[in-house]
Formats: sequence, C-alpha cells, structure tokens
Amino acid sequence: MTTAALGNSPEATEAAEVAAALEVDPDKGLNSDEAARRLAESGPNELRASPPEPTWRKVLRQFQEPLVYLLLVAMVISLAAWFVEGATGAPIDAIVIAAIVIANAAIGYVQESRAADAVAALQRMTTVNSTVVRDGSQRSVPSSELVPGDVLVLAEGDAVGADARLLTATGLRVQEASLTGESEASTKNPATLAAGIALGDRANMVFKGTSVVQGVGRAVVSATGMGTQMGSIAEMLDETEADPSPLDREIEQVSKMLGILVLGIAVVVMAALVLVNGADTTEELVTVLLMGVSLAVAAVPEGLPAILSLVLAVGVRTLAGHNALMKELHSVETLGAASVICSDKTGTLTRNEMTLRTVVTASGELDLSGTGYDPDGKVTGEPDDATLREARMALTAGSIANDAQLRKDESWEIQGDPTEAAFLVAQHKLEGTADRVRAYGREGEVPFTSERKLMSVGGREAGTDAIRLFSKGAPDVLLAECDSIQVGDAVEEMDEARREGIRATVEQLAAQGYRTLGTAFRDLSEEDAAVIDDADEHALVWLGVVGIIDPPRTEAANAIREAHRAGIRTIMITGDHPVTAARIASDLGIVEEGARALSGNELDALSDEEFQQATRDVSVFARVAPKHKLRIVDALQADDQLVAMTGDGVNDAPALKSADIGVAMGITGTEVTKEASEMILADDNYATIVTAVRLGRGVYDNIRKFLRYLLSSNMGEVATVFFGVLLAGFIGLAVPDDPSAMAVPLLATQILWINLVTDSGPALAMGVDPEDGDVMGRPPRHPSERILNRSMWLQIISMGLVMGTVTLLTIDIFLPGGLVGGSDSLEVARTAGFTTLVFAQLFNAFNSRSEFHSAFSRPFDNKWLWLTVLLAAALQFAVVELPFLQVAFGTTHLDAAHWLAALGMASIVLWYGELAKLGRRARARARNR
Repeated sequence: MTTAALGNSPEATEAAEVAAALEVDPDKGLNSDEAARRLAESGPNELRASPPEPTWRKVLRQFQEPLVYLLLVAMVISLAAWFVEGATGAPIDAIVIAAIVIANAAIGYVQESRAADAVAALQRMTTVNSTVVRDGSQRSVPSSELVPGDVLVLAEGDAVGADARLLTATGLRVQEASLTGESEASTKNPATLAAGIALGDRANMVFKGTSVVQGVGRAVVSATGMGTQMGSIAEMLDETEADPSPLDREIEQVSKMLGILVLGIAVVVMAALVLVNGADTTEELVTVLLMGVSLAVAAVPEGLPAILSLVLAVGVRTLAGHNALMKELHSVETLGAASVICSDKTGTLTRNEMTLRTVVTASGELDLSGTGYDPDGKVTGEPDDATLREARMALTAGSIANDAQLRKDESWEIQGDPTEAAFLVAQHKLEGTADRVRAYGREGEVPFTSERKLMSVGGREAGTDAIRLFSKGAPDVLLAECDSIQVGDAVEEMDEARREGIRATVEQLAAQGYRTLGTAFRDLSEEDAAVIDDADEHALVWLGVVGIIDPPRTEAANAIREAHRAGIRTIMITGDHPVTAARIASDLGIVEEGARALSGNELDALSDEEFQQATRDVSVFARVAPKHKLRIVDALQADDQLVAMTGDGVNDAPALKSADIGVAMGITGTEVTKEASEMILADDNYATIVTAVRLGRGVYDNIRKFLRYLLSSNMGEVATVFFGVLLAGFIGLAVPDDPSAMAVPLLATQILWINLVTDSGPALAMGVDPEDGDVMGRPPRHPSERILNRSMWLQIISMGLVMGTVTLLTIDIFLPGGLVGGSDSLEVARTAGFTTLVFAQLFNAFNSRSEFHSAFSRPFDNKWLWLTVLLAAALQFAVVELPFLQVAFGTTHLDAAHWLAALGMASIVLWYGELAKLGRRARARARNR
C-alpha cells in the first residue's frame, strides 16, 4: 500500500491512479485479510483521544485542592498535639478531618467517573456503520474499521465514514455543514481538480463526518482517523487554551484567604492564651496547642469541598433530567454566569426542517401553515380558484422532480435533501395535490448539478402514454428556459412584463429570508420521451415560484426572550446567507427587523478596533469561517463578557473550547464538538440552555448561601474563643479553685462537636435550597465579582460577632462575678454557652437562605434544612444530657431554665438577621428610585 504516493492532494489525482496507489480493485474492493492487516497497521478510524488517566492519578487529583491542603495541615497539627499530650485515647480531631477529606475525594471521583461514563455512552450512541465493497460484495462494517483503500458505497442518508476520493457519482450531493458551515448541500463529481483547491470546492472528495443527502456514488478511502479533515481540525483544539471556570478561580481565591486567616487566628489565639494565662507546664502548653489547632479547624469550613461537590453534582443530575449533560461539575455554575450566548443557526436556533411557506403563481399568492416535516397544515387566506389550480400544479411539479422521501415512524422523518422534502410535505397541505403526484410514474431523470441549477423528471400519467417533463430549480435559470406561463387552465405566452414580475417576486421573497425555487413543465413528444436529458429542458411552461424557510424553533424564541430578560445577549453565528440569517434572527427576537448582519468577508476588512466594536453592536454574523468564530469569542471575552458558545459542527469546535463554556449538540453534533464542549444537549434544544442558565444561577446562589452560613458560623466560634480568652476577667471566666489556671470558654472537643453537628448538614441542605426569588429577573454577575464580596464579608463578620457576643453573655449570666453575676459552676456556664452557640448557628441557617428576604418567607419549602436542624438539636440535647457523652465532651446537665435561657439568647441571631435584611431592602429600594 503506497499511500505516500497520493501526497496531500488526492483531489488532483485521477481516480484510477488513487486506486492503483492504494492497491485496490474498485470493482472487488479489498479482501478481508488485507483489510484486517491494514487496520492493524493504520489503527482504528477514530480521532485521537487523550491517554486514559490512571485510576491512582484520578484518586490523587481529588486531594490536590487548596482547601484539602489546609485540612491536611490541620490534621497533622492535631496528630502532633495528640502525640505530645500522651497519645491516649483516639485522636478524634485528626480522624474526623481525615474522614472528611476521604469522603470528599470519593465523592469527586465517583461524580467525575459518572460524567465520563455518560459522555462515553453518548459517544457510543453516535457510532455509525459504512457500506463497503470487500471480497467482491457489499457489506456493512463499523466506520471505525475503515482502512485506506476501502471502497465506500454511498447512498442517500449515509454518513461518510472517512475521507475518500470519488470513483463514480450520480446526482450525488453531500451535506458538509458540519465541516464547512455551508447549509447548502455540495454537489459531487469525480472529475480531477487542481491541487490546493479550497476544502468546500473539492467536489471529487467526500469527508468524514459529512452525510449524503442525494444520489449514489463510490469512493476509495484516502485517509482515516487523524489523517482526515476532521482530524486536522481536531488538531486545532490542542492549540486552543481552555480557560478555568469562574468558580475555579473563586474557590482558589477563597482558599488563599482562608489559609491566611487560619494561620493568623491560630497564632494570635495561642499567643493571647500564653500572655493572659501563662503556660508554665507541659499540660498547659498542650492545651494552648490543642486550642490553636481546634480554632484552625473551626476557621476552615472543612465540609466545603464535599458540600461544593455534592451541590454541583445535584445540579448535574438535575440538568441531565432536562437533557443536558455536564462534563465538568463546575461548569454548572459557569453557564449560570453567562452574559453572552453565541449560537449556531442551523439545527440549534432553527429546526433544520425546511418548510415551504408560500407559492406565487400568475394569478396570485398562496400561503401554507405548519412547520417542519409534519404535513399537518393547510392553505391560509382565501385564494381564488385560478391561484389554487396553478399552485397545485406548481407543487405537483416540485414533488415529482424530487429524490427525497417522507415517512412516518414514531414521528415524521425525511431521507434526502431537506429542501426537496419541503415539497413532499407541502403537497399534503393543498387538497388534491398528493393524488396528482401519485398519478405519475417516473420515466427518467435529469439530475441536479450546481452548474445547471436544475433538476427534471419525466412522469407518465397512469392510463396514458403521454410523458410530461417536470422541472424545478433556481428561478432565474429556470425562467430563462420558459417561453410560456400557466394562467388558470390556459397556457399563455411569457412576455417581458411577466418575466420582470417574476424576477421582482423572487427578489422580494429572498429579501424576506426565503430560499426560492421555480417549477415548470413541458409535454414531451414521443421522440423526446425516448431519451430524457438536459436537451429537453427548454420551451417550458412556467408554473410558479415557492418560498422555503428553515423555521425557527418555537422554544428557542421563548428561550431567547427569557435570556434577554435575564440580561443575556444572544448572538447568531452561521455559515448561511446574511439575508436569511437576519430574517431568522428577527423572527427569533435576537435583533430588530432590518438589523444589520455582518459577513465573514466584511469582518476580514475590519481593523482590530472596528472588529471589537462590531461584536458590541452586531448580533448576527453570517458566512463566517471557524477563524471568525474564534475571533468573535475572543473579542467578547476581551470586553469582560462571559461567553457560552453553542454548535454542532466540526467548524464550531475550536470556538467551543475557547469559550467560557462550550455547548455541543448531542444528536447532530460531531465527536469533535462533544470533546471540546463542557455541556452536551441530548435533545439539541436551545431552550435547555436557558434552563441550565436558571439552574446555574440557583447553584451559584446556593453556594453563596452555604458559604455565608459556614463562614459566619465558624466566625462565631472563633469570636467566642478569641474574645473569651481576652475578656475572661470581665465575664468571670476562671477556674474556681485556681484563679491562675487556664480557663477557656469552649473546650477543643466542643468546638469539634459544633463543626460536626452544625456545619455539614444544614450547609448541604442549603446547597439544594429552592431558588431565591426570580433568578432570571436580574442581570448576570460580572466575571470579576467575587463569591465573597465586601458586602458578604461584612455580613459574615457581623453575624459571627453577634454569635460570639450572645455565647459569652450566656456564660457570663451563669458564672459568678463578671458583668452579670450568676451562681452556677464553670461546667454549667460553659455547657450553657456551648448550647447557645449551637442553637445560634442553627438559627443562622434560616438567616443565611437569603440576603434580602425574611427567614419567615417560604419557611417550610426546604424540608432537608428542617430535618438537619432538628437532627442537630436532638444531638445537642444528647451531648448535654447523656452521661457517657458528658464525659467525652466536658458537658453537664442543664435544667429547664438553663435550656430556655440558651434558646432565648441564641434567637437573638435570628432577630438581628431580620433587622439587617430590613435595612438592606430599604437601601435597595432607595437605590432603585
């Protein structure tokens, strides 16, 4: 096999020479043994995939998070303190931290594995077979097993499995939109071409990832796998740098801040303990060290990585239920922050179902209702009899001069060219047309070619010997072959005035975004009917011109309106004609009627500054190449826009990867686009994107909720210990029998208990909290906006100080001395303060559900929060009242008065939160005036 002899230009080599170079007989194909040998030599006909990541590396990667590093450091310090203390009992702090770290790693590993399995399953669903000639006969083989030299047998509806040089072609047309961006099918011809011709003009080649819409042909495979044109575009992806998600950047910033906070708090508290109380013995030094470690644990929300993973995983599962598959957990939130959605047109914003909407004949115009391939539609308005008769003849001609097929399985489907299928659908909407079509038998064909722009079919009416030639094609070309026109039941001469009127009609339809086709007929003489060829396409009778449009998705229009309401701009980027693109964009509500559409050629003529301004002002880009899509995305990102890019074709893939989030189509999308994307739409439905935006915003809000809760609660623990140590003398905090001994407001084990009981459960419940108000009624957040902004930090710090204050006041109330004299022991006062802090954090959970709305609005719509709060309350009662837990956590029995006092003091947190929200709502109203 001498594939090197082909060079890089099989299109410039005679077909017979290509076959000879590949050592294959075009009539017999390869034999099975040779095909197997070549498969072993060249490898599977697949795009190169990254080497699979080893399991051990996947597991290790779960521990490579900044917050996990902090937890591991805290665990090491805790173990050291335990060892210095004598290594008695179990190192509870270290065990709990280790368990949380391991649980987080397991959750992350399982979720990533599930996402990868789902993507692999989706890719397996797109596997196709190819028909080849082997051992002298046709057979179907998996496209992944195609090898150079295989002879492909192409027919309508086939997916082209590899790049191949055409040997023969009869009326062969191939849809190459996934590769070139052109929505019009490309007409193929095996004639040899010049070397170096543009990809879209290589009429003697077929390419992997494209599909046959008409005709038949044979081709010899010249390239497979990464050697194909699709493979060369896949190479581009390796040169396109993918940006981290906003959430990745935010978590990294939070981690850095928390690292500084942990070190500072631990050092300051330990220094304060030594300065205030002294540390003259080893036991006291261990106490200081253990308190520092405990505060480090308290300051770090150790449940954050696990809670974050679980919340994102819930979002992924919810999206999967709405036909959207997220490949990365953090991408859920990223899409929620999108400010611009750049969308392909064909099949994404439109249904990719050509619909014949209007027929214009000599006597008038007839409009048809309905969209897509479902023939459920009818004539609208009240056309006169002459118009109905002429339109019936026009649709009959277009339906007979036709190679498409329309059939119904579970739904209406077509095989062949969508434009031709539009006639087959339309014939059922005009009464009597389908019967006329069935009355004719096919008696020869003159195939469509891009040079002629015409197609004709001879039809013999049942019960007669007469043959009528039905023609359809480009209106200007077909009109030139007509010398008469159908007017009612009569055929009249085509004069110049009528020609000008038809040309004006065509221009008007084109300006409205319609694709136009003309239809005509001619009764053939017996001599002409003997051999039907292009010589018969003259002296035709003009029937009419039809307007065909690819209808917008109804749900896409609604989704675009919802996106606009949410402050999200939609940009259409397509390879279609600018006029058609502008019309579709107007119908969908992307732009106002008459808005400008820029073409790729116009973009090339712009300077960098003009290009940047164009991306701000123009929302429809047509006739664009892959480089234009990349440049548009980059320009928008340079304007601080967070860009989502949708697409289905290979030409979309580099832009999908460069965008902040790429959205690939699951049905029509190619393997390359799915690999480049972060999200795959299983139903190719644009409306699913808006659902993802809404869910993504809800996920982001919930992340802020549990961060607000976790950090303010942990701040309350830190404030309690820090100010309790500094103000011990003022609140009477001392050991009764030894005033010089070290006394702390909370024990290390109690701090750990608070973390276990109040952190993860309520925080996780807030992670699945229902949406807080109308999330789509606000603009997208700016990419530079931090999760923990200035306002949120003020809320966290102020709430933490309130919790610390009510806890220390509770201790002071029951201790003798201090600001408020009491009569209880240190154990009772500490237990009451401990209980107050636990319940203060539980009250804080309800506060943290919203920054503005009252905790008493929608109080019962999160059952999981109530369950976790009630469970935490029950556990706190147990740790205070059960003897064996009293020993473990240094607590003692509280009577009813102590319990009521603790609950009353803890509820101050709730009332403070309500007053703070009241003030924020008032300020918001003042700003909006």
